[in-house]
Amino acid sequence: MGIFKTRKNKKYSYTPRYWENNGEGSPYQITHKFDQYRSTVGKTGNIKDRFVTAWDELKGQSDRRVNRRILVIFAVLVLIFLFLIDFDLSIFTSRR
Repeated sequence: MGIFKTRKNKKYSYTPRYWENNGEGSPYQITHKFDQYRSTVGKTGNIKDRFVTAWDELKGQSDRRVNRRILVIFAVLVLIFLFLIDFDLSIFTSRR
């Protein structure tokens, strides 16, 4: 049945006329920018295996500096949003 099978993309193999192959590959090859750094690209299999490898890659390559930077940016954006809507920030301080 053609409903459950997905069509494969056609390969584009253009070789320029005046180009010398020095072993670095075709300059017209279309690849994603981060394919060389990711382990989940190009593998065939079911969706569960792809999800498991992507999850393992995410767990193994965490960077604390990036996570901390994202949290700081998020906190600053929240404070700017609260300032724009005139939220009363005095509820976070204790009265004595």
